[in-house]
Amino acid sequence: MSVPVEVVGVRIEMPSNQPIVLLKEIDGIRYLPIWVGAVEASAIAFAQQGLVPVRPLTHDLFTSVLRMVDAQVERVEITDLIDGVFYAELHLAGGRTISARPSDAIALALRAAAPITAADSLFSKAGIEIPDQSDDEVEKFREFLDQINPDDFAS
Repeated sequence: MSVPVEVVGVRIEMPSNQPIVLLKEIDGIRYLPIWVGAVEASAIAFAQQGLVPVRPLTHDLFTSVLRMVDAQVERVEITDLIDGVFYAELHLAGGRTISARPSDAIALALRAAAPITAADSLFSKAGIEIPDQSDDEVEKFREFLDQINPDDFAS
């Protein structure tokens, strides 16, 4: 079973200095942190902020190619976690599915305005719960994300 999620944002996890993308189940209190690369973190942050580069970055290019060949991203699913590695799938129109890294899949979903889901089992493997009374902490995190610049993720 898959759970609809939203991208809360991207941040740098300390002390490892590793970027993470934080997903939250839309109708719940569970969060799923996924460690990503710096380039992918920038791509996700750019898409969230609606920034369009002068020249297309890889995810922008791939989104354009999909449009040109009439292949629409219907949804993205974060499917599994095996030996510390997350897995995802791009679900395209016509029932086609492509295996992908979650960071790339999320970056593409944001550009295509496609829904993102996560396998329910992932929340028991790697999820965290932040009850409603912690809305203040979530708001602080959102404020942090609003102030961060995608250039902060450059290597």
